[in-house]
Amino acid sequence: MNYETDAVVVGAGPVGLFAVFQCGMVKLSCHLVDALDAVGGQCMALYPEKPIYDIPAFASLPAAELIERLQAQAAPFKPTTHLGRQMVGLERAGESWRCTLSDGTVITARVVIIAAGSGAFGPNRPPLDGIQGFEGQGPGRGVHYFVSRREDFRDRRVVIAGGGDSAVDWAISLSELAAKVMVVHRRPKFRAAPDSEAKLKELADGGRIELVVPYQLHGLEGDGGALAAVTVATLDGETRRLEADALLPFFGLATDLGPIAEWGLAMDRNTIAVDPASMATSAPGIFAAGDVCTYPGKLKLILSGFSEAARAAHSAYGIAHPGEALHFEHSTTAGVPR
Repeated sequence: MNYETDAVVVGAGPVGLFAVFQCGMVKLSCHLVDALDAVGGQCMALYPEKPIYDIPAFASLPAAELIERLQAQAAPFKPTTHLGRQMVGLERAGESWRCTLSDGTVITARVVIIAAGSGAFGPNRPPLDGIQGFEGQGPGRGVHYFVSRREDFRDRRVVIAGGGDSAVDWAISLSELAAKVMVVHRRPKFRAAPDSEAKLKELADGGRIELVVPYQLHGLEGDGGALAAVTVATLDGETRRLEADALLPFFGLATDLGPIAEWGLAMDRNTIAVDPASMATSAPGIFAAGDVCTYPGKLKLILSGFSEAARAAHSAYGIAHPGEALHFEHSTTAGVPR
């Protein structure tokens, strides 16, 4: 199937959804493409119930609610959405760009805004024998790389492995409902935010969390995907058995830009180099916003991505409508265009 539009937004995470809204505000028609089967990017795939604290005007906002609000904000502009499909080709077609999706769909657009985050992602799996037999969704499985529902861990014995923000934040959160939370780390010092580390150690002192240090994961016990125990070991080979119903290994994500890296754009350390004044890439009519792009002073925050999406949409207008001036109006004056 072939389409023509003003703009294609690649990536349906929070920055991509806001880019759709901003395109609508400057009256650019828009198609939205994402390789995942649902909108929301990492917010929905990895931590839908995790609170986000740096969204303006919200002291705390669950990731899933942020995505729902962004969808509602973009909905009046009726973008055409292509989910579960990767954009595998990007070629110049006269004054436009020919975008080819993995299902053969072709979209011709005057501009493309890449908001693909860090690209395709997956967990770094710890090297434990038989671990894949315990992986899967739902409370009956023993190994989980993401927390989609906190309730799945209520009254369960949970082992969390890792020393970064994800490990510490989820240990604190799950201590409110799990029967027991044990945190396995190879050293007493954690790599999380100082306030979070202080809270973790406060809960440990109060008996709400057990710190299993200095240990590393060594083995798993269980049957049929259900976990019975996690074995940990010191560097000297001393082992310990932790009775557990669930293991959450938080060792970061393996990310891959995939086809984006082959589009001939100027790159800087696996991210797209842009002009921060316009969010333009090295190719005319291609813009980038969010974690996928970089420039001097770049902050990898969702709120920074929102600003970048707005700049990209406003810059894109002049290319989608050459010779037409964009008369800027505040949304309080212009309202939502129809």
